[in-house]
Amino acid sequence: MHDQWNRRNFLQTLALGSAGVSVGQASLCSLLAEEGPSPSKTHFPAKAKRVIYLFMHGGPSQLDLFDHKPELARRHGEELPESVRANQRLTGMTSGQASLPITSSLFQFQRHGQSGAWISEVLPHTAAITDELCFIRSVHTEAINHDPAVTLMQTGHQQAGRPSFGAWASYGLGTENKDLPAFVVMVSQGSAARPADPLYSRLWGSGFLPSNHQGVALRSNGDPVLYLSNHPGINRQTRRDQIEILSQLNQFQFQQHQDPEIATRIAQYEKAFRMQTSVPDLIDLSGESKSTFEAYGPESRRPGSFAANCLLARRMAERGTRFIQLYHRGWDQHYNLPSDLRLQCRDIDQPAAALVRDLKQRGLLDETLVVWGGEFGRTTYSQGKLEQANYGRDHHGGCFTMWMAGGGMKPGVLHGETDEFCYNVVRDPVHVHDLNSTMLHLLGFDHKRLTYRHQGRDFRLTDVHGNVINDIIA
Repeated sequence: MHDQWNRRNFLQTLALGSAGVSVGQASLCSLLAEEGPSPSKTHFPAKAKRVIYLFMHGGPSQLDLFDHKPELARRHGEELPESVRANQRLTGMTSGQASLPITSSLFQFQRHGQSGAWISEVLPHTAAITDELCFIRSVHTEAINHDPAVTLMQTGHQQAGRPSFGAWASYGLGTENKDLPAFVVMVSQGSAARPADPLYSRLWGSGFLPSNHQGVALRSNGDPVLYLSNHPGINRQTRRDQIEILSQLNQFQFQQHQDPEIATRIAQYEKAFRMQTSVPDLIDLSGESKSTFEAYGPESRRPGSFAANCLLARRMAERGTRFIQLYHRGWDQHYNLPSDLRLQCRDIDQPAAALVRDLKQRGLLDETLVVWGGEFGRTTYSQGKLEQANYGRDHHGGCFTMWMAGGGMKPGVLHGETDEFCYNVVRDPVHVHDLNSTMLHLLGFDHKRLTYRHQGRDFRLTDVHGNVINDIIA
């Protein structure tokens, strides 16, 4: 203990500048200053100020939604050629399956918009805004199970522990609103009968970045944020006095140990106090018009629904939240895909389209990047028995579809192409790292330069990979 104390004194003395202000004190002042609105320090002018990420957790079937393959109807029930599958891994759920029968979609497709994008009948509202969207049909990933695949999409690495995209955005951009978090997360439960796969808070964690950059999860019941309300008998002035005392104690502790996490704690206590007023105002939808609720759909008045969360996302965009993550669960259709996929699409189709329209009508779409997609796609072959009106599909990382809108994207664009089996990318492949580097570029960052030193190494969201997809940027 004596040696540790001497070491601390030595480091503190070493940190003192000629003006008698330590590096730690400067860090504390800097962090507290960042709590107010501050201009972003991007590498180049940003096209987007914020991101709304609509994440369909479980892996939506690209074959049944966006990637129309007429050839599959002609080959329905045939064995998937080994030459198509090649050396791609199968999950443990179908690796031992005796037959891999080609399965065409039960849904009807039509072309929409000037781009002529093929959209499934189960997404009529999305089809109506086709010309606002950029469809990327060639996304691919090496991860074929949920946890590593979602973790890769959200943090740039299959293993847990790295900062999430939202945390990187908060770290790079700072905050526009001192009263609300820069990074907010909302989770909705899908209507599919299949139990949803688990979601972990580390997916919106800050990893090794300062903890003030982690996502704040909004709840649909009780306090929207845990411990937001004061305890009985504690009024706002009493809480203010408590925060002041805690701040003084923490600042004293900070001077002793120079731990930047103590400075983070001070700033977070201050923000939490302000959120006691700002968050209830944010989630109060009483001022929204009847036409707005009608646009987002019948579920938009139900707290915690995907529709209500989309409406809240628009309100957060208006208030300057940097990264808004909506998770919608229940897309893992290993069986009963036709019925469950209809239910899932009914949950999200109208609200997602309404969000894009709403942002555009309010002049926010040009500066807001909206992203829709999941962690991987689904297989061309059926998992289990292929029935005349029913089938399931296993996980497939070789190709899947995502769409993006606003925030510097070219509207009405179809990027990438898959083979006639919708199993392999044949043109313009987009890896997860390419997707993330492009999103960072739209936010004004060179993904190779947005780094954070940890354990002697400079880390970044895209690890040592990633190329910006310039063809889809306006």
